[in-house]
Amino acid sequence: MSMANPGMDPEVFEQFIEQLRRYVRERLIPAEDEVIAQDAIPADILQEMREMGLFGITIPEEFGGAGMNISQYIETVKQLSYASPAYRSTVSINIGMTGSAIKNFGTVEQKAEWLPRIASGEIACFGLTEPGSGSDSAAMQTTAARDGSGYRLSGTKRYITNSPHAKVGLIMARTSKEALPKNAHVSAFIVDMTTPGITIGKPDKKMGQAGAHIADVIMDDVRVPGSALVGGEEGRGFQIAMQSLDNGRLSVAGMSVGMGRRALDTAIRYATERKAFGEPIANFQLIQAMLADSEAELYAAECMVADACARADRGESVMRKAAVAKLFASETCGRVVDRCVQVFGGAGYLAEYPAERFFRDDRILRIYEGTSQIMQLQIAKHLLREFATEGAVW
Repeated sequence: MSMANPGMDPEVFEQFIEQLRRYVRERLIPAEDEVIAQDAIPADILQEMREMGLFGITIPEEFGGAGMNISQYIETVKQLSYASPAYRSTVSINIGMTGSAIKNFGTVEQKAEWLPRIASGEIACFGLTEPGSGSDSAAMQTTAARDGSGYRLSGTKRYITNSPHAKVGLIMARTSKEALPKNAHVSAFIVDMTTPGITIGKPDKKMGQAGAHIADVIMDDVRVPGSALVGGEEGRGFQIAMQSLDNGRLSVAGMSVGMGRRALDTAIRYATERKAFGEPIANFQLIQAMLADSEAELYAAECMVADACARADRGESVMRKAAVAKLFASETCGRVVDRCVQVFGGAGYLAEYPAERFFRDDRILRIYEGTSQIMQLQIAKHLLREFATEGAVW
């Protein structure tokens, strides 16, 4: 079957991935201590990432991007996630959430105005979650009130990745006070984050993922033009958010594989170097069992992610598959980093070794872009709906 989205030329992409693998190992991993100490990606590395085109890999070439398809995008995420999660976090909203929403739903004018800026590396954020509506995103309270030809946005968004540095935001808001069928009370707006009335809260202190920043976005009567309404049509915000979350969930699944691979490689290296009872602990069968289980689960996650991405590239709806991949891959990564700590033994609990950092960095993967429990509910809902319609799901 021919792919609906062939993406970047395969040979060019292979060369790009090889270059990225070297960059991750020779440049990004050695800089991790500085990222942790400064709680920020060094400015020169950020500029290098811009020059490599990492902020625009999924943006069409006509707007300054690389035109990658979903499979290529997630492979890039996997490779980038072998290093500190801050690197992936910084580019992910541009290429997987805000950028994809504008690419898939924006007007011709919106694409021409915003996609080149996003592809060039202007940091983007995605404003969906609120203090009173996390998993229940349709219950949001942020409002977009009509004001002549434009709108006035008021409300607070919470845990918004990249918001302290963002130049552009995709903000979900209610354009109707009443809850409407199919969540048609929610609309999406492209917002210049320097607009008067926008305040960014103090970045939250987190368990892990140093260098990746989240904060509240507070909007007080923020005036935006009518041209800010994504697609020029009210009521499509929830649809836009859910499709963007499909991308986000595949990205977290790919990230889970990359982080898991780093943890497993680290555990194997330590097991071959650490000696007990006169021999490397890698010779002990119970250590080998932990390594083998990690490899089996990571390989299964890789296959699952690859299949979901290929289906998306063929134009299939992957809402259920993306949820399955995100659920399984993130839970797998949790088990792998836990085993990594266990292989290190007492050293795994010490900050001077990387295992405890992997453990802390991983924990959010089972929460953001939909908790594991929300993934279970989404999967079951789609299974039951499909069974009711088709009489079977396979």
